[in-house]
Amino acid sequence: MEKFIINGGKKLSGSVYIESAKNAVLPILAGCLLTSETVVIKNCPKIYDVLSMIKILEHLGGKLEFSGGDLMVNCSCLKSAKVPPELSKELRASVLVLGALLSRLKVGKMSYPGGCNIGIRPIDIHLSAFKKLGVDVAESEGYISCCANKLIGDSVYFDFPSVGATENAILCATLANGTTFIHNPAKEPEINDLCKFLNTLGAKIQGAGSGCIKIEGVSKLGGCEYQPIPDRIETGTYMIAAAITGGEIEIHNAKAENISSIMSKLCDNTCKMSVNNDIIYVRSREFKKGFSVATGPYPFFPTDMQAQITALLTLSSGISVVEENVFEMRFRHIPELVKMGADIKVRGRTAIIKGVKKLRGADLTCFDLRCGASLILAGLGADGVTTVKGANHVMRGYLDIDKKLSLLGADIKLI
Repeated sequence: MEKFIINGGKKLSGSVYIESAKNAVLPILAGCLLTSETVVIKNCPKIYDVLSMIKILEHLGGKLEFSGGDLMVNCSCLKSAKVPPELSKELRASVLVLGALLSRLKVGKMSYPGGCNIGIRPIDIHLSAFKKLGVDVAESEGYISCCANKLIGDSVYFDFPSVGATENAILCATLANGTTFIHNPAKEPEINDLCKFLNTLGAKIQGAGSGCIKIEGVSKLGGCEYQPIPDRIETGTYMIAAAITGGEIEIHNAKAENISSIMSKLCDNTCKMSVNNDIIYVRSREFKKGFSVATGPYPFFPTDMQAQITALLTLSSGISVVEENVFEMRFRHIPELVKMGADIKVRGRTAIIKGVKKLRGADLTCFDLRCGASLILAGLGADGVTTVKGANHVMRGYLDIDKKLSLLGADIKLI
């Protein structure tokens, strides 16, 4: 089992470059199934989740090849519309392939998707959207089988603004006949980026980021070169790395407008920040002040940053309260932080944190992607040596996190 070994207590300084967003690249890769033309995804990170999605597209008949940091994708000759369980179980975003296959081939079959175990994430909302567009859905023996004689645009209503369901509905409706309206869609920046990408291919999508997305179906799409947005979660993680170590760093290829909720909370923590085009300057003080935070759909504080901010609050003065409103199993990092000396009490979906003066290094295990990031951050701010087992979880979403932190002055190794 791969693990990180961290000798904490080092102030971070220097600059770090942010990769293209994992949660933007994955739906964009699914969107490549909609066209028979070549797509080039610029600055595509070779992280585990992206490599897993590449394997799925290759299984379906796509041709994918890295050229430097860019990924060339051609899905002109699809040979299958079925995603087997050994591929779908590797990541949650595999479910997005279903909407793309329906749009392109009017048929798709896959086993239930995998990904991090952070709570119940049913896909019935995805399937309901498909049904509104004329898809017949059957579930048996662990597989979801979908087919349609013709996809017809319609109005789709979401009771909850699910990111994945919104993306799947967009993908399915892009090549449908007529016009589709998606009401109460997710508004995350990655949704906007998927729509921008599809429009670059020739789709007709309006309203991304609003309360209603309008999709006028088109008969075919072309190719393009496309640069996805920077990863706002990676950006926030390095911001907290600076804060928890009392450091000062520059974050390059960042998009400040997409992380205003994170920046606001770090300013409450006494960080000083400034923005110059795509560079965010973060300067932390030794003294850290606690605060309260509640996760929610964009533009509220992202659930993908909850574990990382919790690590920071363990070393922040006073009482802090963290409320997790998205996933019910997203406190799995807390028992590990307690091993380091953190004072945290959990009541349902609320964590009450009493800041301590020091964390001490410990042997820890991460159970999911953001849990792992949280434990690495805690190790950076702790006294002594911290070992974080389960490094493979972290590498699902962070490219070379050990190397990037080392360049900032951290003492961290991947074993």
